Amino acid sequence: MRQRWQDAADAIRRRMHKLSLQSRLVVAYALLILIPSTLLSAYLYTDIRSSYIEDARVKSNYLMQSEKQVIVNQIETMERAAQLPLSDQNVRRYLTEESDPSTAELVDFNNTAYVNLARIQINNPAILHLRLYTANERNYEIWPVIYRESRIAKQPWFSLVKGLGDRQAWYFQPYEARQDVGGAENDPPKLSLLREVNLPADTHTGTVQVDMRLDQFSPRTFGELQEEGSQMLLVTADNVYTRLEEASLPPDSPAIAYAVSRLRGLRGEGDTHPVEDGFFRYEQGGESYLMMYTPVDRMDAYLLNAVSLEKVLKDLNRTRSMLIYANIGFILVLALLTYILNSFILKNLKQLADAMKQVRKGELQPSLRISGGGEIGDLARHFNKMTLTINELIAEAVRKQALMKEAELRTLYNQIDSHFLYNTLENIKMLAEIEDQRRISDALTSLGGMMRYNFKWTGEYVKLKDEIRHIENYIEVMNIRFDAPIELSCDIPKAYLELEILKMTLQPVVENSVKHAWQHFGEQERRQFRIEVREAEESKIEIRMTDNGAGLDERRLAELNEEIRSAEGNGPGAAYTGVKLGGIGLRNVHQRIRLFYGEEYGLSLESGEGAYTSVVLTIPKVLLTGGGE
Repeated sequence: MRQRWQDAADAIRRRMHKLSLQSRLVVAYALLILIPSTLLSAYLYTDIRSSYIEDARVKSNYLMQSEKQVIVNQIETMERAAQLPLSDQNVRRYLTEESDPSTAELVDFNNTAYVNLARIQINNPAILHLRLYTANERNYEIWPVIYRESRIAKQPWFSLVKGLGDRQAWYFQPYEARQDVGGAENDPPKLSLLREVNLPADTHTGTVQVDMRLDQFSPRTFGELQEEGSQMLLVTADNVYTRLEEASLPPDSPAIAYAVSRLRGLRGEGDTHPVEDGFFRYEQGGESYLMMYTPVDRMDAYLLNAVSLEKVLKDLNRTRSMLIYANIGFILVLALLTYILNSFILKNLKQLADAMKQVRKGELQPSLRISGGGEIGDLARHFNKMTLTINELIAEAVRKQALMKEAELRTLYNQIDSHFLYNTLENIKMLAEIEDQRRISDALTSLGGMMRYNFKWTGEYVKLKDEIRHIENYIEVMNIRFDAPIELSCDIPKAYLELEILKMTLQPVVENSVKHAWQHFGEQERRQFRIEVREAEESKIEIRMTDNGAGLDERRLAELNEEIRSAEGNGPGAAYTGVKLGGIGLRNVHQRIRLFYGEEYGLSLESGEGAYTSVVLTIPKVLLTGGGE
């Protein structure tokens, strides 16, 4: 497969090479427009599709939440109706009579407790029936509320009541034949709330049944309020309920079966965590549905809203077709216009190509003459300027080469002078060793290393370890002045010894401390100088050089920092900071760092009066892998 694609790409490439420049430009322009327009169209289509589906989801979710609120309200109504008979002391006393009630007691019960029971149903029109089934053989039936429990012994839901205790059960009844209970022959489809009466506790006394029509319990699920293209269903642990007449999605359809399977898998066995609202897509056999659900916890059920996306997808397909036709028409018009315009443009372009061929042969005199403006005219003028610039660069390169030769000769002359100085120092060193002046010999060795480092200036950058070696030589020479030598300590990670640093950056700082930091120290007092290198932030290195000298107060410190950053060389702190030390002072170090590295790098001072002075250099993190200098 990969080879086939490779062969096809090679064939297209060969075909393109055979086309004229004009044809290739037409193809290129068409592709340049086709690819972005296709991507834009795809993005717009995806965005419109998401928007359509999201609008359908929001609308359907609103309807589902409204229906859920209706169901919750009806559940509360049924629960209150079931609780009221159990809370009436007269009813409780009547159910637990151990002897036949007298006529006066029956009349009193009928005028008080029974009236209250009947009023419950009257005050709640949504309740179809409120029935109290008594297991006490001494109780009389008072239709249509109080019945003997023997009448419902054969009802399929009666087995659910025994053992309920304080719990309640729900039973869906598509219809009920009522041969044993007075009234019409059949009830409409309804939902029953069942509660067991235990008086006293753990003693079965009777059953409370509250019935409500399904089309009133959930009008959109069981009534005629179903939205076009949608179907609401009530999913319990063991069944699925909806309006079967004219149902767009019957409970046994594959889509509903899949949705029910997912809903029942949301909560595992023994899982008591609440399930939140959600939705998912179902697609199979060209059908697409948006399945939305919300839990009805008080019934241990789910309200499912299945929304068909057929109409939405039809509108989307129509939009997609319009985008495709618009792109095709746009590309055809663009190709025609491009072909016509290129025929005018390429005439002058050919003249420009011929002039470039002459330049390639070495003819650098600008001789291109193209009338008119536009891009080709500008290109011709720039081409003429380019040939002039090339001539100037060639001449400048020749001049630079001559200057480099002169600089090489001057460097050779300086090396001859430096060799003379090295040889002279070496002779003095040998004389000191003969006279057994070891200290003088060591100082001359360090001085020779410093001179060699200073004279050997082959570039602006060196490694940090070379600068540190130079500082060590400098301190060795300076220690001749003091009885107690300067103690140099370094805290530098090994990897940072290869850092790139400007040559002669550290010596002015050390020289500044030697001249000014320890002016008031006695000969035997310890003079300490410490160099620390740390990574300040990403791609930045901080070199901190600290002496244990007299330090500065806050006012003088601020003046010195300002002096280092100023453009003028003299100021209040010039004497201490060594702004001019043989032409290389702290301010010059700061300016060199900013010149070579950028404005965000440089030098700053920190100090504690009577304790220390720190000079902090900030440079970029660049590791050298070449030679020493």
